[in-house]
Amino acid sequence: MAGVNKVILVGNLGKDPEVRHLEGGSVVANFTLATNEFYKDKQGSRIERTEWHNISAWRGLAELAEKYLKKGSQIYVEGKLRTRQYQDKDNQTRYITEIIAEEISLLGSRPQNAGAPGAAAAEASVSLRQEPELDQLPF
Repeated sequence: MAGVNKVILVGNLGKDPEVRHLEGGSVVANFTLATNEFYKDKQGSRIERTEWHNISAWRGLAELAEKYLKKGSQIYVEGKLRTRQYQDKDNQTRYITEIIAEEISLLGSRPQNAGAPGAAAAEASVSLRQEPELDQLPF
């Protein structure tokens, strides 16, 4: 039986997506997403904890991110965890864990200065699901 690797997050973008157009026509968008949780400490004080997540979106999802996502946007992201390694500028091996987005939905309202009046409700429901590539299927 295959394992399950599924992540669901709702949060706010920490910065505008960084979008790169790669050789061969592929597009990738990278951004950070903040999720918040609240709890009470032993003294009863309300504590907020923010967790930052690295998100990578490819192809159509990257184009959606480039067109609609801005710092502060509230979004729903569904995807899978992936850890990869790379060499930093000092030639040290580093590891990064990121979420590879498979679905992104915009939540909340559209920024006031983004487009025609009356379009906000339609734009607020923008959603896209990325279908897996044939070579990624487990069979």
